[in-house]
Amino acid sequence: MTTGSPLLTDLIEALRCLPGVGAKTAQRMAFHVLERDRAGARRLSERLALAIEKVGNCGRCRGFSEQEICSLCANASRDKHLLCIVETPVDQLAIETATGYRGHYFVLLGRLSPMDGLGPKELGLDLLAARLGEGEITEMIVATNPTVEGEATAHMLSQLAKAADVKASRLAHGVPLGGELEFIDRGTLAHAFGGRQSL
Repeated sequence: MTTGSPLLTDLIEALRCLPGVGAKTAQRMAFHVLERDRAGARRLSERLALAIEKVGNCGRCRGFSEQEICSLCANASRDKHLLCIVETPVDQLAIETATGYRGHYFVLLGRLSPMDGLGPKELGLDLLAARLGEGEITEMIVATNPTVEGEATAHMLSQLAKAADVKASRLAHGVPLGGELEFIDRGTLAHAFGGRQSL
């Protein structure tokens, strides 16, 4: 895309690194900040630069943190016997804000995907195994996504838990509350039917 301004072209291309932002959206964003909100754009660039410099990963759970140990891991009032395994910090935030869960987390920063170069080492499974081996955790809650890779990851996690003699549980998947069976996709319905529970 040629704009007549190399800097503007570079800005548009840089904005395309964001998920879901294509050429047209990046163009709209670039023109908006230059036409209407230069102060907001300056604040955004400062905050972005600061976050990139200061935000790293917690040494215990691998979630985002500015400290070596994040505030969730450092919170003594949380249940040290429960460990919820999630794929991403976004999943961690979703569970933290939508549920009453008060245990600890371990963030994989991905899921098993050999084609993408993501194996046990990249997911920090050695760190997880060491944490399970400490003896404090009695239940590991596997909250990976219900995808092929997520299910493969869940299976590997269950083997780690078994080796450490830790109970492993999996988030329930199936028909959403308020959902109607005729509108549920076949895979979800089959999974829900196969995982039915006693009443």
